[in-house]
Order: sequence, then C-alpha cells, then structure tokens
Amino acid sequence: MVATISESPVLTQDELKKIAAYKAVEYVESGMVLGLGTGSTAYYAVNRIGELLKQGKLNNIIGIPTSKKTEEQAISLGIPLSDLDTHPVLDLAIDGADEVDSYLNLVKGRGGSLLREKMVEGACRKFVVIVDESKMVKTLGGSGLAMPVEIVPFCWNFTATRLQNLFAEAGCVAKLRRVAETGKPFMTDNANYIVDLYFEREIGDLKVASDEILRLAGVVEHGMFIDMATTVIVAGECGITVKNK
Repeated sequence: MVATISESPVLTQDELKKIAAYKAVEYVESGMVLGLGTGSTAYYAVNRIGELLKQGKLNNIIGIPTSKKTEEQAISLGIPLSDLDTHPVLDLAIDGADEVDSYLNLVKGRGGSLLREKMVEGACRKFVVIVDESKMVKTLGGSGLAMPVEIVPFCWNFTATRLQNLFAEAGCVAKLRRVAETGKPFMTDNANYIVDLYFEREIGDLKVASDEILRLAGVVEHGMFIDMATTVIVAGECGITVKNK
C-alpha cells in the first residue's frame, strides 16, 4: 500500500530528512519501548520524541539507543533509557538507511553502528525506516557506494581479502574504513573495525550473500538488513511516500 502526502517543493536534503523523521514519530504512542536509531535522519526523530515528551504529548516512553552517540542525545533530551536485557521485545524502532530497494531491503552502517542497529531493530514488532528519495536504489550494492561489514581487528587484512574474494565476480573492492583526520582505522562502539565493500556489478541473491559473509571467521555482522523494515517513509520534493511491507 502506498500513500502520498503533498509537501512544499524545492526542499534541501536536511529538510526532507526532517519531514520523514517527523512523519515516522507519528507512529509513536505513549507507553512504548522504542528503538532509537543513529545517523543524520534518525537524529531528527529522536529530537522530536524528546520534544513531545517535554510537551507532555507523549509519556512513559522508554528508549533503547543503537549507539553511544544516540544514547548521549537521548540523555540530553530527557528520554528515559534501558537495554535489550531488560526489554527483549520492542514496540517500534525508527532509523534511517543508506540504501532501500523495491522490496524494502536496506543497506545500513555507513555511520558505523550497524551491529547495535541490527540487534535492536531485529527485536522490534515494527521497524519504520526514514529516508530521502536519494536513498532509493534498484538493487542493494548497486549504487557503487559502501556495503559495510563489521569485523574483528585481529588480522583484519586477512578477513578483508576473503570478503573481496567472496564477491570477485561482482568486481568487489574491500577497503578498511579509516578516520579521515588521522588515517587510523575507524573503531565501532564495539571496538571493531569496518571493511567497506564496493561492487561494480550486482551481488545476486541477498540471502545467499548474507550467509556467505557471516560464515567467514572474523566477520561480526554486515550492513544488509533483509526483510526487517515494516514501513519505509520516503521524503521527496513532491511529498512523502509511505511504503508498507
């Protein structure tokens, strides 16, 4: 089911993100346990939840953050927090995505929080994804942009080479993510590294690709979120489109 709501034309990417985020927060009800996403789009949703709590329009909300950065943001807004040990089933999670295909499969993790995001968003009854229209792709990995894989630091080059060889037919290049300012390896909240995979061609069946990646010793998790999103809210210059699974 697809519904379209008109908005003002000629909006910046940040404005589109904010519109999508505010629309997603309409799914939030008092008393919910919420997964709080990470990244530039999710930032607006978390801010909005804090705003509604302060206004008294929401109450009894518990947030489960997907990163240290989101945890700090939520604390600053007065959003009560907990964890998956205490709340193993969540009512709703809201997060952004780096890519969304026509089946609502996602690429996430270019911000570096994919493991915690997958743990939290895999434990929720409803997962609402918020993106601007630039994130919509025909096939995952088809954008030529990074497909993140979180790996252990031990012998990282060995693991990166195995990942690259795994998708040799797709013209894969594996690169260790580094901090631009220092050149040092990027560290996740879990003290792991991230290898970004770049594909020249389609990688084929996503579930097969997922299984092959996860079977490699040294791999912690990958950034393909397959069959997880229940709703995707896409903000474009012509309005908002809501895509439901």
